[in-house]
Amino acid sequence: MNRRPKILIVDDESRMRRFVRLNLEAEGFEVIEAENGYKALQKVRDEMPDLVVLDVAMPGMDGFEVLERIREMSDVPVIMLTVKDEEEDRIRGLEMGADDYVTKPFSPRELASRIRAVLRRVSSSESQMPDVVEVDEDLKIDFSRREVWVKGKLVKLRPTEFRLLYHLVKNAGWIMTHEQLLTKVWGPEYRDDSHLLRLYITYLRKKIEPDPAHPKYILTERGVGYRFVDFRRQQAESRKSY
Repeated sequence: MNRRPKILIVDDESRMRRFVRLNLEAEGFEVIEAENGYKALQKVRDEMPDLVVLDVAMPGMDGFEVLERIREMSDVPVIMLTVKDEEEDRIRGLEMGADDYVTKPFSPRELASRIRAVLRRVSSSESQMPDVVEVDEDLKIDFSRREVWVKGKLVKLRPTEFRLLYHLVKNAGWIMTHEQLLTKVWGPEYRDDSHLLRLYITYLRKKIEPDPAHPKYILTERGVGYRFVDFRRQQAESRKSY
């Protein structure tokens, strides 16, 4: 990554969050915080961190429940923090979709090393998107800066519009159902609000499509959902034709 990886720290203890923040910032990471599970879910939706460091033992919504809800809307890597060095907890977290775990107390250098290792695994994945995506000569998206350029001009997107575009482009060529998009962009409690999704698709098309009435980027799959044009395949075929 050319930018600093953004790490979300989720822990109900302010001293622990400060301890982790100071050490990770010294290691070159950008750090954001959440003191409970509900705020963590909001931060995952709104700020799209590169990785989440999630404490298991929190009041209200514990780390396992937070992880379960994160996995309903995002595939962001998650490292679990636990005070118990018990095999059952480790297995449970990994089976629920955690990428790694660290047992308290831990060395800050160990945590930073684990974070880098997980980020390297994610970066090597075929599904990982580059920071800058050039869909075609008219549309460019800079995910690291959260900027969208249409015909060389910067187009301002609202945070929700950008999150919607992110998930569509990340899955370019694949149909994203209404329920999938609503869950990833707004959260599982909105999974049945198809009107909300249609409204934001309309907003987004007006800002990036040459002709919103006849879209070429965001395609409707009637009765199912939406699909972003498979620009990677088109680019590959174009190169073959030369």
